[in-house]
Amino acid sequence: MAELLRSLQDSQLVARFQRRCGLFPAPDEGPRENGAGPAQRAARGLAQLPAANCKGGRGPANGLRRVAAPQAYVQKYIVKNYFYYYLFRFSAALGQEVFYITFLPFTHWNIDPYLSRRLIIIWVLVMYIGQVAKDILKWPRPLSPPVVKLEKRVIDEYGMPSTHAMAATVISFTLLISTMDRYQYPFALGLLMAVVFSTLVCLSRLYTGMHTVLDVLGGVLVTAVFIVLTYPAWTLIDRLDSASPLFPVCAIVVPFLLCYNYPASDCYSPTRADTTTILAAGAGVTLGFWVNHFFQLASAPTESLPVVRDIPPLTTDMLVLGLTKFTVGIVLILLVRQLVQNLSLQVLYSWFKVVTRNKEARRRLEIEVPYKFVTYTSVGLCATTFVPMLHRFLGLL
Repeated sequence: MAELLRSLQDSQLVARFQRRCGLFPAPDEGPRENGAGPAQRAARGLAQLPAANCKGGRGPANGLRRVAAPQAYVQKYIVKNYFYYYLFRFSAALGQEVFYITFLPFTHWNIDPYLSRRLIIIWVLVMYIGQVAKDILKWPRPLSPPVVKLEKRVIDEYGMPSTHAMAATVISFTLLISTMDRYQYPFALGLLMAVVFSTLVCLSRLYTGMHTVLDVLGGVLVTAVFIVLTYPAWTLIDRLDSASPLFPVCAIVVPFLLCYNYPASDCYSPTRADTTTILAAGAGVTLGFWVNHFFQLASAPTESLPVVRDIPPLTTDMLVLGLTKFTVGIVLILLVRQLVQNLSLQVLYSWFKVVTRNKEARRRLEIEVPYKFVTYTSVGLCATTFVPMLHRFLGLL
């Protein structure tokens, strides 16, 4: 078993997949030692050391690779098959923030807010598990060379498990499971779409060189186990808005404490900031639904969930209305995000006596977590409460 896991973690396996898809390193970026940067050579040297000698404690008992710090090296590359290049670059974007900040609000404003709530909360829980697991396991991303790495932002994060694979799997299959008893459509078609969506995102993580096969399979497996174990409790999510008046306090305090006590890393990576963003958005959405119910800002469903409905045909009027609601909502969200972020940073800079516009100061725990949490809690609350109010005021509902 250990040998199988090591083979699935082999960077050469990722490199062979890239070559078959027409992605190659540039001629001057071969596997020569002098072709790699200092950080890459250091990472390769660390990878050859026994796990017990790595900084941060003992390595995994099965002997899988573990290094002290992630790599920070990106190769130049040659594309010989642009179909696969654009397919997997697009698929990779489906697992990134730009997709979730558009798809999830669109689902809430135009399709089904109650389905959206379940989708967002389950996504938040899965992403938190994945993000924390990365900084606990501290397994490296594939070595480069031989792998070609196409993304720079997350290159400083650890690899196991792939949170892109986890997010794609949980979004697609939660959507499938939650809608098959709520809407009438061919189940085989829904299953096919869920499999295709999650598979494309998973393969894109190999193509972009950001994860090993083991990272991707681990992410899918963890998500599948989570869905199976938590499915009986999903109906509780549908009743969160009618919870105790003290519930909003827990919905804010617990995620904030989880962010503030995030596992320490040997070097800075955006993982903690991303985790704070995710948990804060989930807290804001949860708070927003509670506010809507408590102050009767939104009408309650006339029937208990699930409700079997026909999917209405898409018309030009529906499309224009949906795009208008989406545009209005996104503009308001971006304005709130910018305003709250600037205000919270000014307050924190003044409180901790930090020079304004000091980007490095944003990485400090006492600044990064509060400003991210306040900003994205406000975004979540705005998306679920104030945007629908604006829609109603403009006559879009």
